[in-house]
Amino acid sequence: MALGRAYSVAVAGVDGQLVEIEADIGQGLPSLHLVGLPDTALQESRDRVRSAVVNTGEKWPDGRVTLALSPATLPKIGSVYDLALATAVLDAAGAVPSERLAQTVLLGELGLDGRVRRVRGILPAVMTARNAGYSRVIVPQSALAEAGLVAGIEVLGAVSLRTVIVWLRGEGMLAEPEDTMPDTPRKGGDLSEVVGQDEARWALEVAAAGGHHLLLTGPPGIGKTMLAQRLPGLLPPLTEAEALEVTAIHSVAGLLSDEHPLITMPPFVAPHHSTSASAMVGGGSGTARPGAVSRAHRGVLFLDECAEIATKVLEAMRTPLEEGEVRIARRDGVARYPARFQLVLAANPCPCAPARDVDCICAPLARRRYLGKLSGPLMDRIDIWVPMHGHSGASFAAEEAESSAVVRRRVAAARHAAVQRWKDYGWATNAEVPGHILRQRFRLPHEATAPIEAALRLGRLSARGADRAIRVAWTICDLRNADRPSAQDVLAALNFRQRGAQ
Repeated sequence: MALGRAYSVAVAGVDGQLVEIEADIGQGLPSLHLVGLPDTALQESRDRVRSAVVNTGEKWPDGRVTLALSPATLPKIGSVYDLALATAVLDAAGAVPSERLAQTVLLGELGLDGRVRRVRGILPAVMTARNAGYSRVIVPQSALAEAGLVAGIEVLGAVSLRTVIVWLRGEGMLAEPEDTMPDTPRKGGDLSEVVGQDEARWALEVAAAGGHHLLLTGPPGIGKTMLAQRLPGLLPPLTEAEALEVTAIHSVAGLLSDEHPLITMPPFVAPHHSTSASAMVGGGSGTARPGAVSRAHRGVLFLDECAEIATKVLEAMRTPLEEGEVRIARRDGVARYPARFQLVLAANPCPCAPARDVDCICAPLARRRYLGKLSGPLMDRIDIWVPMHGHSGASFAAEEAESSAVVRRRVAAARHAAVQRWKDYGWATNAEVPGHILRQRFRLPHEATAPIEAALRLGRLSARGADRAIRVAWTICDLRNADRPSAQDVLAALNFRQRGAQ
C-alpha cells in the first residue's frame, strides 16, 4: 500500500479553508474512488484527472485508488482540486518526490490533455494558503497576475500538469509573476459635463465626502444618471487593503481581467431594474455567488428607475445597508460577502414623468403608489434626498462647471479629516460611525441639535434618521474645514432629508 498527499483550498464566499488530499493505492481491480463530500463537478474530476495523467505521459496506477479530501465534513465544490488530486496520485505512485509537496498548495482545473485551467476565487485561495503558513502556491499561469497580488508567499504559475511534474522532480522552473501591475483606470465622465443642477452637484460632493447614500428624483433627461455615473470619479483610490478586498470579491465572481488584475478604483455597479433578489444580494445554486451589492463593495451601487424594481429586491438591501455585509445561508453553511457600498437611487416623480411637474396627468393615487415601493424603513436609510428640477437655458451656460479633479481634491481633504477623527475607532468615513458614538462621545451643543430634536418631537424624523442627519452635518463641517458642526451645518443636513419628503 502506498500513500500520497497534496493540499488545496476550499473557498466559500471570500473565506477559504485548507483541504488536505490523501491518495491511497491499494490492491484490487483498477478503479478510482473519491470521498469527502464532493459535488457533481468534483465527482467528474475522476475522469479528468485520470486522462490528464495518462496524456501527460505518466502511468496510471494499476490498482484501487482512493482519494480522500479532508476535513471530510466540509462540502467540496468545483474543479479547483484537480491539480492537487493528480499530484497526490503521482506522489502515492512514487512518480514524483514528495519534498516540495509538503509546503505547496495546488490550485487549478485540469483538461483532458493535462492543461491547467483557471478557476474562480484564486485570490482568496492564495490568501488562505498564506495565512495557513504554507510557503508556496501553484496556480494556473493565466491567473498568475491575480495570485501575485498576495505578498508573503511564493506564487508559481503552471500551464500544464507536465510542467508541475518536471518542477517537482527538480528538472525545470515554473513561471513567476511580474513585478509591475497596471492600475485600474478611472471610468465615467467628468463632472464638468453636467451643467446647472448646482444643488444636486453639491449633494453629490457631500455624499462622496462622507460615504452617504443618495436619492435623486426628477423628470427624465434632467441628469440623474449623469450625476450618478460621475460619483466614482470623486472618490479617492482604494487603499491597499481595500483593493485586495474588492479584488477578492470580483475574483470569486469571475470578473477580473488579465489587463487589470488589481482593482484600485471604487467600482461602479448599475444592475437593470428587472434584476432579481438573488442577483442583487447574492445567491444561486451550489456556491452562493456575490451579488450586485457585494460587487459594489467600497464603490457605488446605482439603481436607476428604482421605482420599477420589485419591492422584494429593494427590501433585501436593508440589512446590507445597515451592516455592510451579506450572509447567504445554504444547507452546507453560510457564505459571507462584504457589502459596504454607497447607494444612489434615481427615480421619476410619477409614471408619466413630464418635463414640468404641472403637466402631470397621473391620478394622485397612481403618483403616490409609484414611489410607494420605496418603503419607509428603506428611505430612512438614505442620507440625502434631492429633488431635481429643470432650468431653462442651463444647457447653454457660458461658464464651465467645476471638474471632477477640483471637487475630488475637496472630497479628499474632507475624507482625510474624517480619517484623523475616527482613526482610534477604525472607521474611515462619517457614514460608518455608529449613532451612539455621535450622541455620547462627540455630542454637539444643544443649539446645533435643536432642529433635530424638534423634528423628533413632531414625528418628522426617526431616531435612525436623526443619526444620519448628524453624520451628514459632520461631513458638511469637514468640507468647510471646520472642527465641529455648527447649527447651519445641522440645518443643511436636515434640509437634505425634509425637502426630499415633500
